[in-house]
Parts: sequence; structure tokens; C-alpha cells
Amino acid sequence: MAHATAHIDEGHGSSQPVVHAQGQQHPIRLYLVVWGWLFVLSACSYLVDYFALQGLLRWGLILLFMMLKAGLIVAVFMHMKWERLALVYAIILPPAALLVFVAIMVAESDYTLLTRVLFLGGQ
Repeated sequence: MAHATAHIDEGHGSSQPVVHAQGQQHPIRLYLVVWGWLFVLSACSYLVDYFALQGLLRWGLILLFMMLKAGLIVAVFMHMKWERLALVYAIILPPAALLVFVAIMVAESDYTLLTRVLFLGGQ
């Protein structure tokens, strides 16, 4: 998804402006660095299983590595890094709000379970 821009050059003694079209180019080094980071994060995710980490540490690390990889992919390969801030907010804020609502539901479910155990005797 390349965005074309135009540059108008009115110099060189000409009465007609000259338009130079430019496309958006990203250096290959950027993509190679991102691929490297994705490889490192995937290796770290694999090491979580290799070292047999358990409990909240395991799931916290898996989710952290997953979110970092997804962020890199969205930012660079889906060109979100170069989009307008309003578009970024329109795409990023709804999933973030959903995560907040899921966290609220998890907290509420613990409270609901506690009240059922206390007042209904675990039925």
C-alpha cells in the first residue's frame, strides 16, 4: 500500500511547474530487523515451554510475546506505523476496550463465584 506524493518544482527558469511523483519506500533493513525480532520473540515463546514454566508466569510470558509479535506485524507489515493517528486509534482502541471489558468480566466472575459459594453453599 504505497502512498504517492507529488513535489512541484517551480525553479529552473521555466514558467511551467514540473511535478515529480514519489512513492513511499521502506528500506529492506527495516523488514529484516522486524523478521529478526519476530524470530527472537518466537524463540522466547518456545523457551517458555522448553523450561516448563507453569502458572501465571507461563501465561503472562506467552501473552506478552504474542502481543509483541502482533504489534510488530501490525505496525510494520500492515503499515500501521505510517498511517494517520486517527486511523490508528480507530483500529487499536476497540480491541483495547474489549480487553478492558474482559478484565472487568473476569473480576466480576470471581465475585459471583464467591457469593454463590458463600450464600448457596457451593451448589
